[in-house]
Amino acid sequence: MEDKLRNIKHHVLSDEWATLDRVDYDYKFEDGQWRRLSRESYNRGNGTGILLYNKEKQTVILTKQFRMPAYVNNPKEGMSIEVCAGAIDKNEDPEVCIIREVEEEVGYKISSTKKVLECYTSPGAVTEKMYLFIAEYNDSMKINDGGGLEVENEEIEVLEIPFSKALAMVDDFEIIDAKTILLLQYAQIHMFLD
Repeated sequence: MEDKLRNIKHHVLSDEWATLDRVDYDYKFEDGQWRRLSRESYNRGNGTGILLYNKEKQTVILTKQFRMPAYVNNPKEGMSIEVCAGAIDKNEDPEVCIIREVEEEVGYKISSTKKVLECYTSPGAVTEKMYLFIAEYNDSMKINDGGGLEVENEEIEVLEIPFSKALAMVDDFEIIDAKTILLLQYAQIHMFLD
């Protein structure tokens, strides 16, 4: 890739909650021509997500919370149904992050996970790489009501729903969050839930 890129310059456009850069660079096309290009790149760090499932009950744990960017795009889609997820702190292991997020957001104490996917959900504009996990849960792991952290201004509704209903919610466009769809379809493909 290095032989196709040169003269890369970053210009910070905003540095509030995350960093929005304009990146100017020369890119060599297949015809051999170099062209000066400019793209915006939003850097908010990397994230994690997890599908908690219960084989015996055939259920999954999801969350419901308000998402301003989704609301801006379509006010009817401001309340988002998603897997438990969170932003990875600097130098934090993704698994450590998601185990902490599970306790904070949905109130379950899990000790281990299985990483099943790594993905960029919008690589044309956002630097965030998602590390996606699955883990089995049961009622004995419930240690609190979840709901998120007040200091982070989180208000999260915890949903325990049948796996079959979650799949139907994808088909009916009630669940439109990419990481959630990926993990539900992973579970469906690998048939650990009916």
